[in-house]
Amino acid sequence: MRIATWNVASVRQRLENLLAWLKDCAPDIVCLQETKCVDEAFPREAIEQLGYNVVAHGQKGFNGVALLSKYQFDETKPRLFGDDEDVQARFLEGVVSLKSGVLRVACLYLPNGNPVGSDKYPYKLKWMSRLLEYSRQRLKTEEPLVLAGDFNVIPAAEDVHNPAAWVNDALFRPQTRESFQTLLGLGLTDALRAVSDKPGQYTFWDYQAGAWQKNWGLRIDHLLLSPQASDRLVDAGIDKYVRAWEKPSDHVPVWIDLDLEAA
Repeated sequence: MRIATWNVASVRQRLENLLAWLKDCAPDIVCLQETKCVDEAFPREAIEQLGYNVVAHGQKGFNGVALLSKYQFDETKPRLFGDDEDVQARFLEGVVSLKSGVLRVACLYLPNGNPVGSDKYPYKLKWMSRLLEYSRQRLKTEEPLVLAGDFNVIPAAEDVHNPAAWVNDALFRPQTRESFQTLLGLGLTDALRAVSDKPGQYTFWDYQAGAWQKNWGLRIDHLLLSPQASDRLVDAGIDKYVRAWEKPSDHVPVWIDLDLEAA
């Protein structure tokens, strides 16, 4: 089973690229972020024609997440618990049945947090604390769990082209990285790093300053696995070639292969 995550930077603007990639790679479950449209405007028909079930949780012009699955969802649930006043569309959980039980996938678009001196950074850290509590509760079920999405976290120096240039950025601040490590400390596995420790495995290149051409990238899109999922990890990778397409997102898809069989 292949599970992928991709910040598409507007699903309607990148629909042609999304459909081409779905046809090329045929992932079983896809987590999309930054869809930037209300649920009624989500281009579900074109995606459904490729054999996917579609669940969207969006808002007009900002944020937005979606789950695509070749398998029926047993249940889906939007919003990350812990703050009833948070109306930003950044989280969507889905469950599918497997022969061995269930697989739970959480699609997330973690806040950017910049500028650090504004209220956006405390919001980011609070959101990460809520994600930590969510993960702590879900891990108690001992189910295969995948947290997939744009975390807006650079975990370590080898995950950014020039660490010194990012020391004061919300994505690389010590408190951000510490929160991410605390998440891993619960027992979650960074899937890509479990497969390869090579530096320069980036998932994002800014549109500015020729970042793509110069390979000035960041690794901020992640798939974190519970022990029951990491035990079934076969491979992980980054579809970097998508960034060279016309009208690309500034992110590229990241995927994992798990040895799981759907019911």
